Amino acid sequence: MTKTKTDLPEPWLRGTFTDVPAVPRAVLHALQLAKEDLWKWCFSLSDGQLNERPGHNAPVAFYLLHIAGSLDRLLTYAEGATLSEAQLGQLKAEMERPTAKHDKIFANLDDALNRSAQRVAKLASGDLESPRVVGKKKLPTTLGGLLVHIADHTQRHVGQAITTAKLVAKR
Repeated sequence: MTKTKTDLPEPWLRGTFTDVPAVPRAVLHALQLAKEDLWKWCFSLSDGQLNERPGHNAPVAFYLLHIAGSLDRLLTYAEGATLSEAQLGQLKAEMERPTAKHDKIFANLDDALNRSAQRVAKLASGDLESPRVVGKKKLPTTLGGLLVHIADHTQRHVGQAITTAKLVAKR
């Protein structure tokens, strides 16, 4: 019997990315798991369900847009750069978008996850203790701290998206 994605163990148990050091490898696995879980639980939602706000909570669409945008912003900091005006504008737009269309949001998310994996792979050989700064206040962190936060932040919002998707799919 051929294994389907749901039959496979989680990405971190598949023996992939073995040429990448442990911390960036874990981030790559988190991004892979995010994609698989979001497609499994959210892809079948309609435009209306993606934008529904059960209990006045954020809609699934917000989480999908925020995951894509936050990956770009956090990786910019990990690369030692500051955010551009376009990135700051996108952050503002994430909070203001009243509706999002299914095909566009999943194409955007797919592109963001793929580009993020490429960027993480490029950072993989970096010194995890290299200093980095985050935000307007230039709060201190390290490359390793940012990479771990990228995995954590992504998975946190994946969980919120899935929980919300389950709520709206029941209606």
